[in-house]
Amino acid sequence: MDLLHTLFYFAIAIGVLVAFHEFGHFWVARKVGVKVLRFSIGFGKVLWSYQQNPQSTEYVLSAIPLGGYVKMVDEREGEVKPEDLPHAFNRQALWARFAVVAAGPICNLLLAVALFWGALIIGETGIKPILGTIEANTLAATAGFVEGEEIISVNGKATPTWTEAMGDVVTLALDGEQTIAVEVKSQDGVIATRNLQIAESDAQNPESFYQHLGFKPWSPKLKPIIGQVLPDSAALAAGLKSGDLIINADNVAVNDWQQWVEIVKTHPGKPMQVNLQRDGVALNLLVTPKTVGSEGKIGASVQLPEGLLKSVTVEYSLSPLDAIPVAFQSTYHYSVTTLKMLGKMLIGKASVENLSGPISIAQYAGQSASMGAVPFIKFLALISVSLGVMNLLPVPVLDGGHLLFFAIEGIKGSPVAEKIQLFFQQIGLAILMSLMALAMVLDVQRLFQ
Repeated sequence: MDLLHTLFYFAIAIGVLVAFHEFGHFWVARKVGVKVLRFSIGFGKVLWSYQQNPQSTEYVLSAIPLGGYVKMVDEREGEVKPEDLPHAFNRQALWARFAVVAAGPICNLLLAVALFWGALIIGETGIKPILGTIEANTLAATAGFVEGEEIISVNGKATPTWTEAMGDVVTLALDGEQTIAVEVKSQDGVIATRNLQIAESDAQNPESFYQHLGFKPWSPKLKPIIGQVLPDSAALAAGLKSGDLIINADNVAVNDWQQWVEIVKTHPGKPMQVNLQRDGVALNLLVTPKTVGSEGKIGASVQLPEGLLKSVTVEYSLSPLDAIPVAFQSTYHYSVTTLKMLGKMLIGKASVENLSGPISIAQYAGQSASMGAVPFIKFLALISVSLGVMNLLPVPVLDGGHLLFFAIEGIKGSPVAEKIQLFFQQIGLAILMSLMALAMVLDVQRLFQ
């Protein structure tokens, strides 16, 4: 079921992003007078096609949903009927060819703006950015952060949720910011500014940087009281019920829920004698946690005190008008961040482990969809930004490579020789295939870690 869920949302994500990208090429091509023979989502075997008449565009869905293409009339790709020559792509003015090629990635960036805008006006409920325990020898400890402080803004930008706050800090660090000003509010309501000092070595990998950062969300100490018991779980099999208060496990006193979680984790497949209280009556049960990975799980959640969830969450949304500039800012911000990260990887100042292949993207698609509509929309927006920016890179084979050849043509007054274009396209293809292979290797490594 999890695999089908992941593949379903991966197919939706790729389908939407590719469709918008290719629609950009298609729409502008039609507007400037180029005849489009085929509009395809996917590659390989044709699963479905529609064509109104032999002279119109054929619309196609193909078996491999990892891309798409728009096939236009072009003398460089085959013989063209005399009546179609005025509508051939290669015979169009330079500005028209430039517009057709640029329209794909630009459409992806505009889609990102629309998706960010939609996510902002729908809004979401997030955890307040309240800091938990600050570990020693971390950047947060060095900057003087204190447990219980709530982050208000990062470099002047309001951060109403934990996700917003951490995302902004990590992104700014990866952008090369050496000092990040974080405004916080203490439990007494006192406002202060803490400055995170970021070394260049800190910002080479987002995951390692976040660990060194030392921020953890605040977590209250909860009594070890069973809340919901899942069907077909170890908790249900042992006879645990909602409201049970755990007293001890294997004669070890259980003081809070987190301690109980840690005990369960260390007993995969091992029976435990658990003493508990149910409606004031002492009971003794034998609980055997299921083995999940290398840890024990019983399939039961904690009972939350009334009002606790509301006190640590916040609802965040913007009006349709206010969301417009924020959506453009987000798209610009992530576009610049993507370029900077690619530049750092190119010169060796960022780890290539930042690359994500189709397996990782599929996993992110499934995970974000499981979290709700807004996280999935934001995931689509981020991937759309990446697709738009990547395709604008001046690498032959990509849209940006074609735009580079057009720019040279505009400067020298004549097209770049086809042999030269073909030579550089072969180099570009080799680079692209190498990056794809590397991303796939990294994906497989992540699966086994």
